[in-house]
Formats: sequence, C-alpha cells, structure tokens
Amino acid sequence: MTNPGIYHLFVYGSLRSGFRSPAYEYISCFFNPVKGEAKVKGKLVDMGSYPAGVPSNECHSIVGELFEVKNKNEFSWAIGQLDDYEGVSVEFDEIQLYKREIAEVFINGKTIPAWIYWYQGDTTGRPVITSGDMIEYFKQKK
Repeated sequence: MTNPGIYHLFVYGSLRSGFRSPAYEYISCFFNPVKGEAKVKGKLVDMGSYPAGVPSNECHSIVGELFEVKNKNEFSWAIGQLDDYEGVSVEFDEIQLYKREIAEVFINGKTIPAWIYWYQGDTTGRPVITSGDMIEYFKQKK
C-alpha cells in the first residue's frame, strides 16, 4: 500500500499504550504519541479476545490514540511491520481480517488524516462497545 504523505496512525485496540502489549512497545520505537483524546467515526465491536473497528455512518465514535512517525524515511518499513501484526499482509490460504485505510481523526479541535486498521470480518450478532473505548470496556467487564 502506498503512502500518500500520511505519517499518522490511529490505534484503538492492543496497540494502545494502556494495553502495554509487545506491539505497543514496537510502536513506541517508531512513533511518537500525539497528546489529546483522539476519536474516529466508526463502531467498535467486541469479538471476544479482540476489538473490531468498523467504519460507520451511524452516530458512533471509536476512542483511541494518535501517533506520528518519528522518522518519515522509516515509515514504510514500520507500517509494514504493523501490517503483518494486524494480518493485512496474508498468505494465499489465510483470511485478511484487517485492512489499513485512511480515516479522519478528531483530536484537539482538529481533524488529522491517519491510517487505521478496519476490521473486514463479519460482526453480526457481536456486542457493540457503546463507549467506543476498548480500555474502558475491559475495565467494566472485569
């Protein structure tokens, strides 16, 4: 996937700092967090062991974090590694669960274009996370 000059990344699941996953540790090597509460228009769905963000024209927002690449020359390589993690780059016999696309991120009274990983699978019958915040949802679920 080409990079049309977009060097921001919006994350809403295991890549968020609150999860402290190995993937977040990777992200922090190549991306700096942008301060502020970030949201995108979309719906967050509980798939059991992971969240699924799907685009939506309904009145839903997904809460997450916005990051900016530290070194633009390393962006293609860094995002390629995240594509592998998110299952965007699949083998011929695998199913692509996520697709990386550009979304408008609302943060600090501005709109910034950023890459996001949208879920491509079926979410029928799965619970919608009405708060749009996976971390908050997991806290309430415990």
